[in-house]
Amino acid sequence: MNRKPVSSSNLRSVGYDSSANTLEIEFHSGQVYQYFNVPESIYQGLMNAASHGKYHHRHIKNNYRYKRI
Repeated sequence: MNRKPVSSSNLRSVGYDSSANTLEIEFHSGQVYQYFNVPESIYQGLMNAASHGKYHHRHIKNNYRYKRI
């Protein structure tokens, strides 16, 4: 999955596969997580958020099934 770099103190890059509704986030620690069944509106909200890290914490983390890859 192609990820786009984001300006964030916590997140390094974000990608989204609209055919699978899968969101992929790379953190500055180097860890990469895939979140499943994420609506495209959540991805767009993350990309447009003033703080990507806060948006991730409030709207994605613990709200969607995920795995570390």
